[in-house]
Amino acid sequence: MTPAKEQTSPDHPSNREVSLSDSTQEIMSQNLWLKILIGMIVGIAAGMVLSPEGLAVLETETAYAAGEWLALPGVIFLGLIQMVIVPLIVCSIILGIAEGGDLGFVKSISLRIVPYFIFTTAISITIGIALVNIVQPGLLVDQTLIESVMSSGAAAGRVPGQTFEDLTIPERIANIIPTNPAKASVDRNMLQLVVASILIGIALITIPKATGKVFKDLCIAGQVLSMKVIAWAMAIAPYAVFGLLCNITIRLGFSAITSVGAYMLTVLGGLFCVLILYLILIAVFTKTSPLSYLNAIREVQLLAFSTSSSAATMPFSIQAAEEKLKTRPKISRFIIPLGATINMDGTALYQGVAAVFLCQVFGIDLTLTETVLLIVTTVGASIGTPATPGVGLVVLATILTGIGVPAEGIALIIGVDRILDMCRTTVNVTGDLTATKIMDKWVPDTQA
Repeated sequence: MTPAKEQTSPDHPSNREVSLSDSTQEIMSQNLWLKILIGMIVGIAAGMVLSPEGLAVLETETAYAAGEWLALPGVIFLGLIQMVIVPLIVCSIILGIAEGGDLGFVKSISLRIVPYFIFTTAISITIGIALVNIVQPGLLVDQTLIESVMSSGAAAGRVPGQTFEDLTIPERIANIIPTNPAKASVDRNMLQLVVASILIGIALITIPKATGKVFKDLCIAGQVLSMKVIAWAMAIAPYAVFGLLCNITIRLGFSAITSVGAYMLTVLGGLFCVLILYLILIAVFTKTSPLSYLNAIREVQLLAFSTSSSAATMPFSIQAAEEKLKTRPKISRFIIPLGATINMDGTALYQGVAAVFLCQVFGIDLTLTETVLLIVTTVGASIGTPATPGVGLVVLATILTGIGVPAEGIALIIGVDRILDMCRTTVNVTGDLTATKIMDKWVPDTQA
């Protein structure tokens, strides 16, 4: 098998190395995963020391102010990531298709990967809804907490409104075509951007290479520049994780966490079940040891956990897929950028659990038909969800509106969302790598 570094275009022998090998290797060689892990532990410990509900070494207002300053590196970190998400994903998908240079390959892998993504997403949301109906964490929440949160305006300015228009199914299908790519970019409509990127990538295959060379070079430059910004962001990742977790712990303490502890455990239990599902798929379809598979991707999982962004982790996922999982570059560079935007198993599970949890809290009984509709809606809403931190709340608000739950109810879970966001992103990234490994076995060598 030819190493990943040799799979570059003859005209540009080092561009892929710069964007997907040199930059990632420079970051990973710094034991970033260990620094992030230390930052997480120290951040939670420092938060408990400063929290009014912990050791309370500072007054409440002073502690909150200190938390905001400590979280500043995290705010900068997230801002840098969000700044380059769109160009990184768009350029990666276009290059992943165009550099393959084979329409037969695109058709072959698409006929396999799209049903696979839909299947795993549907299974994930089904696991989540089954667990939340068994545990029923919404019935364990103190009603006084519900009343205080709803009356305090805790959700004001923080609970996102409806983000999907009230469209018919044919209109929704037609709406995935980006009639205005610039607007789609501003609105972060990732599904439209993915569709546009796929179409452009296919178009580049069908036109003369000399004609498309300039645009292809532009995409390579965009990918390289995006990777450079991510490299800068990763340099402050340990401090960002420390500050964000410290600030969260200062504001929450243990009481807010324990009040929705059953809900958190239900989400985490569901995510663990999805992870087990991935390991079963890996063992059955690729004959790979689950332990060796986890060992190969552990650093990427930790990066996904710390960044809460599958898109920011994407270059590292590609490197791990090619160098540690030994998948073909043609496969990994097509599936991982695509999966970072439409394969959101962890997010789908979280949205389903959260929606049913809030239904239980507000005493709304879902019929079997409504539950099935919730599954379908969640699968559809999770596809194309922007791969950026906290966006799950935006999609959740839309789902809640459709089943009669007041969107303000999100205030009950908004405090612990950051922690769960980190966990579900880890599952999302693991799902992308699992799909890559399986497709590497399913797509014949003659087509990849």
